[in-house]
Amino acid sequence: MYDIELNNGVKMPVLGLGIYKMTDEGEMKDAVQHALAAGYRSFDTAQMYGNEGMLGNVLEKTDISRENLFLTSKVDTGNMGYEKTRASFTRSLEDLKTDYLDLFLVHWPGQKKQRLLDTWSAMEELYFQGKIRAIGVCNCQIRHLEWILENSRVTPAVNQVERNPLMNDEELFLWCREKGIQMEAWRPLLKGNVDLPEISELAGKYGKTPAQILLRWEIQSGYIVIPKSVHQERIFENADIFDFELDEADMSQLSSMNTGKHSSHDPESYDF
Repeated sequence: MYDIELNNGVKMPVLGLGIYKMTDEGEMKDAVQHALAAGYRSFDTAQMYGNEGMLGNVLEKTDISRENLFLTSKVDTGNMGYEKTRASFTRSLEDLKTDYLDLFLVHWPGQKKQRLLDTWSAMEELYFQGKIRAIGVCNCQIRHLEWILENSRVTPAVNQVERNPLMNDEELFLWCREKGIQMEAWRPLLKGNVDLPEISELAGKYGKTPAQILLRWEIQSGYIVIPKSVHQERIFENADIFDFELDEADMSQLSSMNTGKHSSHDPESYDF
């Protein structure tokens, strides 16, 4: 396990646990405990998930100090705009039982420029007040990021996007890298449908599981990953990706599987 330094000097673990769709507190407690035992220190939640309070309850009862955890949350689409963003952030802190977040993200940019800029302005203020260590976005295309860069004081530290061999926007990655924006992958494991022939073949070659091949491809490409699992075996398996490297040809093979099709909303057109 290692950290990646963001554009403001904050260090973020390259691997975190996604908390998406965890709605049972007992199940979440077990998942978080397994993750901590496996070496995870980063946890990714969101206002939209409706489980910040549960995560706060679970983490409050662990023996890991707050400064050794990395907590990410995201402003919900219904909470965008200057005042709503600030108010919802306060609720997130209360639910997560913390006085700061390590990373706060815009969950979806939408198609209304001023709404996004007002949201970003509120996040910048919270950042300058020391309530957030780093601010960033999710699902932003280049034009969304240009809106922010042309009208802001703070460059996003992170852009969290859907990324896996079937959805791989290399142009966006290279653009963000040039601007100093760290890319992070959600849905890196294809919603669990990892047993494609090309991936299974590489798993056999390297003596790893298909999931480990995909996660290794992600981090070796320069992405941070946040795979979601509630199963102890999978949580440990997903952390066991730091003892091998994929060769260049195999990296290229996985990249060549790209279809360019999103499995969820298309950020180019999705609005709310």
